[in-house]
Amino acid sequence: YSPRNERFYWSPGPLFANIVLADEINRTSPRTQSALLEAMGEQQVTIDNDTHQLPSPFFVIATQNPHELHGTFPLPEGQTDRFLISISLGLPSRLSEEKMIRDQLMVHPLEHLQPVVDIHQIVQLQTAVRQIKVSETVLAYIMDIVEATRSSDEITLGASPRASVALVHTCQSLAFVNGRTFVTPDDVQAAARPVLSHRLVLRRSSTRNNGEAAELIAAIIDSTRVPV
Repeated sequence: YSPRNERFYWSPGPLFANIVLADEINRTSPRTQSALLEAMGEQQVTIDNDTHQLPSPFFVIATQNPHELHGTFPLPEGQTDRFLISISLGLPSRLSEEKMIRDQLMVHPLEHLQPVVDIHQIVQLQTAVRQIKVSETVLAYIMDIVEATRSSDEITLGASPRASVALVHTCQSLAFVNGRTFVTPDDVQAAARPVLSHRLVLRRSSTRNNGEAAELIAAIIDSTRVPV
C-alpha cells in the first residue's frame, strides 16, 4: 500500500523464488503455514482472486527443531503431506565437525559458494527422472506398502494418494541417481521411510512421531511380499 498515492500495488514476496528455505518452520503462525498450502501443492498463490504462478522449478526446504517446542505450532497434516521427504540430520561425525571448524577459521565457506547447476539443467534432470520405468509388479508392491499403512491398527492416519505419488517419484529419482532406467524393490524399501514416516499419525500418540512411524514402516516392509 502506498500512502502517497492511496493505492495498493502488487509486489511479489519471498515465495516467488525457485528454492524457498523456511528455517524452523514450526515457529511460524498457523496463518503463515496455511499460506504455503497452495504454493506447495499447486505452485501458485491467489491474492484477491488473482492467481499468480510461481517460478519453475519451485520447491520448499524447511527445518524444524524437534526438541524445543516452546513458541512453536505443529504443522497441519495437509502441509506435512506436501513435503516430499523428511530426514533427520542428527549430529556430524567427529571428522566432519573438525573440517567444519577448520573451514570457518578465517572466512565462512558460504561467501565463496558457487552454483553447480542452472535452472535449465534442473528442469532437464526432472524430465529425465520422469522417464524412469516403473513396472506393474513394482507399482503393486508400492501400493501394498501404502495400503498397509491405512489398514494398520497402530496408525490413525495412513499414507494419502499424494504420498503414493511421492513414493513413486522418489523411487524414480533413486534409480536415476544409481544409473538405472527402471525402479527396483530395493528403491522402494530405501525410499519408503523418508517419504512416508512424516505423513503418518500413530494411534497411541495421536500426533506425528517420525521415529516410531519409521519403525512401523520398517515392520510393514518386512511383512510385505517382495516381487521377484
